[in-house]
Amino acid sequence: MEEVGGKAVKHVKELAFMGFWEVLKNISTILGFIRYCKKDILDFNPDVLILLDYPGFNLRMAKWAKERRFKVIYYIVPQVWAWHKSRVHKLRLYTDKLIAILPFESEFYQKNGCSVEYTGHPLLDEIERKQDFLTPLPHIKIALLPGSRKQEIKHMLPVFLKAAEKLNVTYAIAASPNIPVSFYEDIIRKANIRSASPAIYPGRMYDLLNSCEFAFVTSGTATLETALMNVPQIVAYKGSFISYSIAKALISLRFISLVNLILDQALVPELIQGDLTVGSLIEEYHITLNNQKQVQDEYTRLRNSLGNIGASDRAAQIIVQEAKH
Repeated sequence: MEEVGGKAVKHVKELAFMGFWEVLKNISTILGFIRYCKKDILDFNPDVLILLDYPGFNLRMAKWAKERRFKVIYYIVPQVWAWHKSRVHKLRLYTDKLIAILPFESEFYQKNGCSVEYTGHPLLDEIERKQDFLTPLPHIKIALLPGSRKQEIKHMLPVFLKAAEKLNVTYAIAASPNIPVSFYEDIIRKANIRSASPAIYPGRMYDLLNSCEFAFVTSGTATLETALMNVPQIVAYKGSFISYSIAKALISLRFISLVNLILDQALVPELIQGDLTVGSLIEEYHITLNNQKQVQDEYTRLRNSLGNIGASDRAAQIIVQEAKH
């Protein structure tokens, strides 16, 4: 947004809290950001307020904005179909238009009385754009994608490192550009890796996926990006005990990865919480390698289900039309 003249008043990395316990610990900071955001909106007085993802924050903003008669559009809609289904009535009440990016979302929101349009997934545009700018990296066997938040990286990276070392293959880390390299180096030291320290590539996930044969991926959007880059993967997630226990009680889904959710089948292995061990990663790695052709065939079906490129342009056209009314 800054590249096209937008002014960023705060960076999302300042609010990168994940999990129930982590949010609770930082509640005063979050409430301060909400107050700041409200003042900024009032000062700017927009024709339309566009909310992007981040439901814990944006659903509050939607209610506040609608009460003040702002037009509200939500792009990359909250995944209330996964949990907090009761929140769907808030979206119906406090938004004028939802723009969905997953093929099954449109039907869900329509059934619940929301005005929604499906535009396809913007990742197709992103990957298409990045293809022309990929920079070759030294070829490696396994890319480690431990997540983008410090809490999840602390949980995920040590297990990924130890499994890759035991497999005796070359591996490297896709690091978040918003987290210092020293943070990753500290985790590597504490993991007591006996082999040479792996290369760390901040902000170069696509370059790394383009240069590897396999990936260990923390659950999130990266699972879909990995699939669209045609890389076999294992999806994993491990969080704090409190956060996991609450989430398990609330979420009623068969799968956690976007790949499996969209395909509605257990294509890529999912190792969650206690199931995520060095041994289970190694076992699923060998199984997935043996099923590589099936995985890549299903990746093609996945890509086709996400529509055509141009999702962002289609979303922009919808927003402009709504702003005119």
